[in-house]
Amino acid sequence: MNTFSTKPEGAGTNAAALTISRAVPIFMAMLLGIFIVGGVGFSHIEAVHNAAHDYRHSMSFPCH
Repeated sequence: MNTFSTKPEGAGTNAAALTISRAVPIFMAMLLGIFIVGGVGFSHIEAVHNAAHDYRHSMSFPCH
């Protein structure tokens, strides 16, 4: 009788770490999106603001 497992150690037992490893990239993408839409869109530098403004209009994103 073979008592050795073919699964790697810890396989299937660490669901919380898998959930956190998926949550970190999602959270970072949200931060990047907030920076691009909010930080750049409301920039006091006129050229940056106008570029973001034109892009938002081209994507049908309301900004007024």
